[in-house]
Amino acid sequence: MRDYKKYEVWKKAHELNMFVYLTLLPKFPKSEQYDLMSQTKRASYSIPLNIVEGCGRNTERDFAHFLDQALGSAHELEYCCLMCRDLSYVDEPLYQQTNTIINEVKAMLIGLIKTLRT
Repeated sequence: MRDYKKYEVWKKAHELNMFVYLTLLPKFPKSEQYDLMSQTKRASYSIPLNIVEGCGRNTERDFAHFLDQALGSAHELEYCCLMCRDLSYVDEPLYQQTNTIINEVKAMLIGLIKTLRT
């Protein structure tokens, strides 16, 4: 068993999730509460949750599978944020700040996946 709290990628994904919850989601209008806001939340918390679930698996192959799922959620969150910007729910600086963190998480996930698969 792996301790997910020791992985820098999990720490960064948790940081991203907290940023989304505390900074990004409050900018959404009430009309998006059950639509884009809900999807953005799910994509955001799915990243660290998949890392945690993968850490509970026995093989590196299984771990890599859950990291792939986390990476997919990061891509989904990236698009949700793009939509938020284009719908003027968030301004350009907040979009860029969020996107920077998402890209850091994606790069860390890709690096760890590559390591596990070699």
